[in-house]
Amino acid sequence: MPDRPPVLTKRTLDKDLDRLTHVEDASKYVSRKLIAPGIGVVFLGLAMLFAGVYVFDRPGAVLVIAAAALAAYMALNIGANDVTNNVGAAVGARAMTMGQALVIAAIFEVLGATIAGGEVVKTISSSIIDAVQVPAGLLAWIMMAALMAAALWINLATWMNAPVSTTHSIVGAVIGAGIGAVGPGPVNWRVMIEITSSWVTSPLIGGIIAAGMLFLVKTFIIYREDKIAAATRWVPVLIALMVGSFTAYMILQLETPGSFSSLRILLLGMAVGFIAWIIARPLVRRRARGLENRNSSLRVLFQLPLIGSAALLSFAHGANDVSNAVGPLSAIVRVLMGHQLGEATAPPLWVMLIGAFGMSVGLLLFGPRLIRLVGEQITKLNPMRAYCVALSTATTVIVASWLGLPVSTTHIAVGSVFGVGFFREWYTRHSKRRVEYIRRKAEVWTVEEPADPNTHEVRRRYLVRRSHFMTIIAAWVITVPASAALAAMIYWVMFALFV
Repeated sequence: MPDRPPVLTKRTLDKDLDRLTHVEDASKYVSRKLIAPGIGVVFLGLAMLFAGVYVFDRPGAVLVIAAAALAAYMALNIGANDVTNNVGAAVGARAMTMGQALVIAAIFEVLGATIAGGEVVKTISSSIIDAVQVPAGLLAWIMMAALMAAALWINLATWMNAPVSTTHSIVGAVIGAGIGAVGPGPVNWRVMIEITSSWVTSPLIGGIIAAGMLFLVKTFIIYREDKIAAATRWVPVLIALMVGSFTAYMILQLETPGSFSSLRILLLGMAVGFIAWIIARPLVRRRARGLENRNSSLRVLFQLPLIGSAALLSFAHGANDVSNAVGPLSAIVRVLMGHQLGEATAPPLWVMLIGAFGMSVGLLLFGPRLIRLVGEQITKLNPMRAYCVALSTATTVIVASWLGLPVSTTHIAVGSVFGVGFFREWYTRHSKRRVEYIRRKAEVWTVEEPADPNTHEVRRRYLVRRSHFMTIIAAWVITVPASAALAAMIYWVMFALFV
């Protein structure tokens, strides 16, 4: 058989086509990465147009429009960084899907910011820096520098997966820009002490409430002979507690000052909670039919209250953290529109809407990765534990928002998670009820000698990751001075260029 003639041409077409295919795949991957930032830039442009509609014919309109863009940028970062506080526990416990969590959080963030966020905005915009002691021309630039510094710091921290507080960032930035502009004199140190003390106490309170609720759940539901009957009795009570507390909070936010006494508000909250209990009882009973007497069945019964508590927490987060984005913008608008400097007027609705929708857009674009991070890494969560975390965090944030204190939602939520985890560790080792329950259930009971708590094996079995303590403390300590220093430098640059 004759030999085939040699091929004198190089067969490069297929290789070239493969290279082109790889380039196309790479470009598609890069394009997907750029979609979210591109939508964010479009939102900034829309925020500027939205602000321009209201102020285009006023003095200082250009400055207000620029401040609106910075506020929208800050709101996007808040939505990206703080979304885990709202629904991370519910997603980590697999009580809702990622899509459901994003939609619920986005809706209730907007509602909380627009309905109940005005009080904390007043604190950020007028109480940290005494506006009377600051010239009108400088106050607007101070708030501009604070917005830019806080937004840049949060963006950097989010990119580095650092758990910083958006509230710490904006408060530190306002202080730093104020000191950089006129020195420490205008800083209201009394208000700062109140805010700082709330940063320390609120995570502790959140952790204690969450641990107490988990204790009640374990005592009255989990370690009972008939778990389903116990859950049928107590889950409606937990739903009533959630609905009643939320009702009382809404009355406090929407009432005319002095129209309701504290006793009347309490009674109204109890009345609505009682109605919720009546409605929840048949629903929970119907859901409990056919469930086995196992802990896994309890997750089904806790799914509905957990979703409700996540929605409540999103509302509370929107009410409290919208101030971090639009508080400085509100101060700029107030000064440039000719209002009295020391007057803590309610922010305009369009200002609140920029912050509210900015947080929701940031959450939808950049939230899923951080939801998975917090929902799974600190301690293992199931629907019962996650419900305790969510309701405890929401209650603490609601009370702080009612008092006008811009607390850190991040640290309250993390404090609640740590409270649940540390309580589980204590309860596992010291609960006689748990020991008796396991003794009755176990076919073979063996008694082990207590292990040395200092051994590596015992430390490895801890239910809470100790390393997160140092991370949180470091973020807590660094954020305020870092944002303050950055704000002071940005103010000096702005002053040199524009003033």
